[in-house]
Amino acid sequence: MLVIIAAVRVRAADYDVVVYGGTAAGVTAAMQAKAMGKSVIIVGPDKHLGGLTAGGLGWTDTGNKAVIGGLAREFYHRVWRHYDGADAWRWQKKSEYGNTGQGTPAIDGVQRTMWIFEPSVAEKVFEDFVRENKITVIRDEWLDRAKGVKKDGARIVAITMLSGKTYAGKMFIDATYEGDLMAAAGVRYHVGREANAVYGEEHNGVQTGVLHHRHHFGYLKEKISPYVVPGDPKSGVLPRVSAADPGKFGEGDTKVQAYCYRMCLTDVPDNRIPFVRPAGYDPKQYELLARIYAAGWTETFGKFDPIPNHKTDTNNHGPFSTDNIGMNYDYPEANYERRKQILKEHETYQKGWLYFITTDPRVPADVRAKMSTWGLPKDEFKDNGGWSHQIYVREARRMIGAYVMTENELRKKKPTPESVGMGSYTIDSHNTQRYITPEGTVQNEGDIGVSAGGPYEIAYGSLVPKRGQAENLLVPVCLSSSHIAFGSIRMEPVFMILGQSAATAAVLAIDAKIAVQDVPYAQLRERLLKDGQILSYKAEPAAEAGAENTKKKKKKSE
Repeated sequence: MLVIIAAVRVRAADYDVVVYGGTAAGVTAAMQAKAMGKSVIIVGPDKHLGGLTAGGLGWTDTGNKAVIGGLAREFYHRVWRHYDGADAWRWQKKSEYGNTGQGTPAIDGVQRTMWIFEPSVAEKVFEDFVRENKITVIRDEWLDRAKGVKKDGARIVAITMLSGKTYAGKMFIDATYEGDLMAAAGVRYHVGREANAVYGEEHNGVQTGVLHHRHHFGYLKEKISPYVVPGDPKSGVLPRVSAADPGKFGEGDTKVQAYCYRMCLTDVPDNRIPFVRPAGYDPKQYELLARIYAAGWTETFGKFDPIPNHKTDTNNHGPFSTDNIGMNYDYPEANYERRKQILKEHETYQKGWLYFITTDPRVPADVRAKMSTWGLPKDEFKDNGGWSHQIYVREARRMIGAYVMTENELRKKKPTPESVGMGSYTIDSHNTQRYITPEGTVQNEGDIGVSAGGPYEIAYGSLVPKRGQAENLLVPVCLSSSHIAFGSIRMEPVFMILGQSAATAAVLAIDAKIAVQDVPYAQLRERLLKDGQILSYKAEPAAEAGAENTKKKKKKSE
């Protein structure tokens, strides 16, 4: 029966463009398709729009904001409009918040943008976008990854959900963090870190001994033992430490950089849900943290970044923090049930981390007292007890497409063909594993921070599969990139930019009745520029010098 329905829909698709996934990229893709006169639908597992942008990452990772254009900039303008009103400041005076954040004003009255915001505000903007553009959104629908993609040769005809609902289209856009549609469609992809030799890179692959940030044990004043009885391997290895060989420097592996929930916390008593002991809590899981405190570590609150209304975007910071290192390796390929288990484990781990710091006597008293002043906000994530509905999937699958972005393009060692948008954030990978050194101490590995040397272009070929695999699919999130290049490209504003560009190409392909691999770049470029996308950038020499000086100062401070 399904086969018959699919065959009919080859001739008359339900929609011009089917977007799978309600992330920020999914919303901008749908908006662009609609603006270009096409019928479009967003369907996917998300109950809330906006992905991580609306899931707690309110302290936007931007880099150079001058290269953020199009619908992405419109999003940050809408955020500015919200906070320009007095009624937006329920728990804090606007004047009290000030102009801080990310090297430029958080509230930029000149550019009429705001880059730091509450999760609920971001979600409202995305909901406004789809409502104003009359875009249909079908939520809580999960692709049948085993047999839910119907193809006619190299063209996707329709996708079917586990519920049995089928959506036929002329063009498809996979806007998920996991790349499930891409994978189910038979498109080639990679999970894990490529060896440096694969693309001639320096910072891909295993990075043992490389300590770029402060999220490692080498930053402590004393070495930390990974064993239950310090110094005694026979006593067993502590939880959250791998006894496996970390691999040889520069070699590839199948490991994935750590995930976490970007926690939104508040210190306003009337809006605060106190931290409680989570089900399954085990204080032994945090023994390493107790030893870190005993070694004199004092940076617990180093990434409680302030967002409006006395809230935070709290991110990983330090050698044992909110990143749940090594517990997500099977997530990209896992079935839905296994993914739910992984998400629950991460939630339990982070809630346990908060509870441990608040209550355990081995935590310094002043830290316990300060953590007790924080809690989950009552007015965020109301249907989930104040806890984010979106984990930070820092990477999952990455397509091996028509063009692969590598650190060489980002660092301008190689030119980038056919730009469809720009990124500029530091090439940034979080820790991938926690292992035992040959000296018998514990160490983290995989945390890399390398400057891209300013904004860089992203190739159109990185959004499309290789010829013959899928000629009507674009992938703006799990795009074609090496692990280390993805460390910069993966920023939420860039996903919004690429979502818009992907939809533009999809519409041009529909109109010309051609494969996405054959879209004339000159025509694509013309439309992208018309719609405010930034495809190239040349900074004033003084500005570049200033940015370089800032980087040097920051490096010294770390």
